[in-house]
Amino acid sequence: MKSRHFLQLVGLSALWGASFLFIRVAVPEMGPLVLAGCRVALAGLTLALIMRGLKQQWPWRYWRELLLMGGLSVAVPFLLYAWAGLRLPAGYSALLNTTAVLFGTLASSWFKEDTLTARKLLGCVCGFIGVGLIVRLGPVRPDAATIAAALACVLAAACYGCSTPLMKRATTRMQPLAIAAGIHAGAMVLVLPGALWAWPQATFTPTGMAAVLVMGVVTSGLAYWAHLRIIRHVTPVAAMSPVFLIPVFGVTWGHLFLGEELSSGIFVGGALVLLASALVTGFNPLRRNPPVP
Repeated sequence: MKSRHFLQLVGLSALWGASFLFIRVAVPEMGPLVLAGCRVALAGLTLALIMRGLKQQWPWRYWRELLLMGGLSVAVPFLLYAWAGLRLPAGYSALLNTTAVLFGTLASSWFKEDTLTARKLLGCVCGFIGVGLIVRLGPVRPDAATIAAALACVLAAACYGCSTPLMKRATTRMQPLAIAAGIHAGAMVLVLPGALWAWPQATFTPTGMAAVLVMGVVTSGLAYWAHLRIIRHVTPVAAMSPVFLIPVFGVTWGHLFLGEELSSGIFVGGALVLLASALVTGFNPLRRNPPVP
């Protein structure tokens, strides 16, 4: 992996880490269905305007593929994480979200898009431990609602993991911008009925609407486009490495903007997360690329 791709992935993790903060602000007011619907609609509109400005064509002939990827990578995870956020502490959601790398590793090996190695599995283990130290998990009551929310997070992570090799394959036939816009259009078809049904029960405040606006335009629309541009040049598992870094930035943003106390394990956990990212991606800043013959 080249240094610029690794740094771009770190930047994406900073954006996606901020989305946890915005979800905490908006979901109690709007509810999971309306929040997911607004987020997808804003992302799709943003990408559609960019496509129009760049005069790119919509890949309608791949609509079945885009609908599948839209459900796996956008619609289902957005709904599940928003629903779990009402029942499960954010630290547990962040930790369970890291299982997406493990699911992505297995799925990429199954689809022959990547190889399953001991180094990558070791990176997954280091990442889980590091995130656990960072979020400093507190006690929760193991009732049915908590278990259901935890399973929802794992299912959302599995969707992310399984969709990444599919998006890697799609980049060989479509432009990253067209894929990003297409999957959000497909996701909109899936989430729109539920959002319209729950709309009368939702409340809207300036703070909540601002949070959704940033999530839709930046952390969803533009971030997905950037992520797909990176996927064209790296393996699917390497492209998922920001998942380990997301809790680091999530805790940091919470400390800076919400005044949350930093956990005692953030430095050790952060070092383990960086090690995990290096193991999974194969990135080594000290190694020079061999000359091209």
